[in-house]
Amino acid sequence: MASAAANRSAGPTRRVATLKRHAEFQRVRKGARWATPAFVLEAKARGETDRDAKRIVPVQQPRFGFTVTRQIGKAVERNRIRRRLKAAVRDVMINHARRDFDYVLIARQPALTSGYDALVADLVKALERVHRAAAPGAVRPGRR
Repeated sequence: MASAAANRSAGPTRRVATLKRHAEFQRVRKGARWATPAFVLEAKARGETDRDAKRIVPVQQPRFGFTVTRQIGKAVERNRIRRRLKAAVRDVMINHARRDFDYVLIARQPALTSGYDALVADLVKALERVHRAAAPGAVRPGRR
């Protein structure tokens, strides 16, 4: 516990910009997806075409949405999963997330029990894969 508190006080905490509206989550559903045992990551470039959400969002930092359904467990477990996913995002977003993208993480049950390092490694791999799939001219698996 003491080392975790020391890590937090070592530098300023980075705040994760989050998606708030249902329309923003729905727009990201049309983008690239990558599944891991602990979560599914969906991503879509924001750009100037964010008119689906009926407002223009400045491209300053990546935005993340978190979905944890009731099928996963009770409120305590769902909140713990959400906190773990947010912490993993905070650790990797500077080096791996793109400023002009919106992301949605849909939690699965193993997100509660898997090791934090494995969660971070899966997130890094998933971010690389969705960026590769979202690249112009890229062929998405299962689509022709």
